[in-house]
Amino acid sequence: MPDTVPNLRDLHGIPVEGGVVAPGRLLRSAAPAVGDLAPVGVPWPPTAVVDLRSASEIEPEHPLADHAAIHRLPLLGALRPGAARPSDLTGLYRVVVESAGPMLVDVVRAVATSPGPALVHCAAGKDRTGISVALALLLAGADVDDVVDDYLETGRHREAIDARLTAIAGHDHRQTLPAAFFETKAEAVLSVVEVWSAHDGGVHGWFQAAGGTVDDVERLRGHLRGDTMGA
Repeated sequence: MPDTVPNLRDLHGIPVEGGVVAPGRLLRSAAPAVGDLAPVGVPWPPTAVVDLRSASEIEPEHPLADHAAIHRLPLLGALRPGAARPSDLTGLYRVVVESAGPMLVDVVRAVATSPGPALVHCAAGKDRTGISVALALLLAGADVDDVVDDYLETGRHREAIDARLTAIAGHDHRQTLPAAFFETKAEAVLSVVEVWSAHDGGVHGWFQAAGGTVDDVERLRGHLRGDTMGA
């Protein structure tokens, strides 16, 4: 039976510099699938989709390709081949931030330049999506507590996420990774906030060191506030 994409939410209402995130500007979710029903109360379909999954996870054509510009940005593909894989989320998140800085800049740019709703997703909409959304919100001036609250919201959708991923895999997907990787803990997202905050110039200094610009941040803020609505 068709369903809506799991773990989908509109981040409207979060305070940022100069206002709040407007409705229909930044969405996040687990992986969409062909045949998903249009969600109730969320602007749909998006005009831009940032797909953070790796090549082994994606379909020949994205389910939303007929409606949106698709930006394929496989964050885990930036990890060094042969490097030891972290054993928990804190380690994983830090490695992603350390390895995929330029790609995270591209995520921000894809969101900032979307003419309408921008959807950021990976497989579950928790880890790669959580890092990317946290970066966008912090650059826009959101409070860390709001970033953490949004991240933790994913934990409430665990059952629906598991059902979607198991259906895609054809078997219990939870057998493929240690149990620690299925947790949703504040410490994980706070670990990358600490990396960004410790950088010279904070999160903005980190973003510029990774290749971002002040103009990118201004466009992001304008998009999130809805200043460019309809552009």
